[in-house]
Amino acid sequence: MLISMSAAQPARRRDAAVTREAILAAAVIEFTENGYAGAGVRQITERAGVSAMMINRYFGSKQGLFAEVVDRSFGPPTVVGAERSGLPRAIAQALAENTAPDTERLDPFLLTLRSASDPEAADIVRRGIETHVGARLAGLIGGSEAELRAQLGLALTAGTWLMRTVIGTHALAGVDNERLTELLAAMLEPIAQEADAGPAPVRDASAG
Repeated sequence: MLISMSAAQPARRRDAAVTREAILAAAVIEFTENGYAGAGVRQITERAGVSAMMINRYFGSKQGLFAEVVDRSFGPPTVVGAERSGLPRAIAQALAENTAPDTERLDPFLLTLRSASDPEAADIVRRGIETHVGARLAGLIGGSEAELRAQLGLALTAGTWLMRTVIGTHALAGVDNERLTELLAAMLEPIAQEADAGPAPVRDASAG
């Protein structure tokens, strides 16, 4: 009897892992499509094929589930990769390709946009950005004010994504990926440069 119970335990663990993953995958889609406020627990569990009580069991609450969705969305390298060499161009090229017309993907920018109006969700998204992509970019560029420069770089990428894919301004929507990559890389270059020397000293006019 003891052997039979012990043999059954791994199967239960695998089932739990599969259920948890199904909920998380469904939640990524639901939160990205509808935002934090618009995503319903019932819709998530129906998409996952589980009962609503499973969310509380595995994630504690809708908020806890959203936090894990944010971690999953911002954790893997997408626009900001993991290599320092050629960083500005690599970011620019990835951004151009990911925002090209007719490119459909579930991306963290859309998750951010559709959840930012909810204060509770916005705080979770902020922590996710700072913990994952923000920290990764700051670590890559190094130097003084790395975190600030990293946030400026992310602001440029987010603004480009918004204007090109959501608003669809003609110039950005119509530009080819290579030209957009060149322009973005040039804009990102100063942000990616180390700034250990700090600002230049102010010259005293009275000294001639």
